[in-house]
Amino acid sequence: MPITAEEVAEWMFQELKSAGILYQKDAVDYIVNNFGESFIYVNENGNQAIGKDVKKAFKKLHGGRAAWERDGFFWGWH
Repeated sequence: MPITAEEVAEWMFQELKSAGILYQKDAVDYIVNNFGESFIYVNENGNQAIGKDVKKAFKKLHGGRAAWERDGFFWGWH
C-alpha cells in the first residue's frame, strides 16, 4: 500500500513531540530517504520543502500547538 501524506505528517508530529523541535532540513532529508521525493517540492528560493498536503495533515495533527519559526526554519511548540 502506498504511503500517504498523513503517514508522513504523523512521523513529523511524533518527531516534534519527542524532540520538542523539528528542523525543516532534517525533516526533508528523512522524508526523501524514507518516504520518497513525491512528498517534497522545490520552492521559489530553490530549496527543498515539504509538500503542502503533508503540511496540511501535520497542522491538523498539532492543532495549532506548534509554530513555524521562519528565522530558524523549524517547528517548535507554542
